[in-house]
Amino acid sequence: MTITRDLMTPSPRCIGVNDSLRIAASVMADLDVGALPICGEDSRLKGMLTDRDIVVGAIALGMDPETTPAAALAKGKPVTVDADDDIRVALDKMQEHQIRRLPVIAERRLVGIVSQADIARSLSAATTGKTVESISQ
Repeated sequence: MTITRDLMTPSPRCIGVNDSLRIAASVMADLDVGALPICGEDSRLKGMLTDRDIVVGAIALGMDPETTPAAALAKGKPVTVDADDDIRVALDKMQEHQIRRLPVIAERRLVGIVSQADIARSLSAATTGKTVESISQ
């Protein structure tokens, strides 16, 4: 059995709830990623922030990226998977919620992210294809 912990990218970089969208965008550029977890001062996951959220959800609506905190774009409870869950649980959640990156939790703390790229590197072409197709509908 393959567990999520086996495929995830460990120790993801978080953006703080009070960090500005400009800081978040800069971190994304530095890391060459399209999404970051938003974490509170307690190091717990508060949401996910994507480059699309910044552009379409904030800048296009006239929000100032210098003063708008990342928390302003954290919507609802983030979808997560437990680090010790079978990878099929993660795949099902990604497909059901049509998300490309899934935060991985252990003992109520963020420990990793499992992404489409992680899946493509580790699982069969058929599994990867089915997952990408379902997410992209």
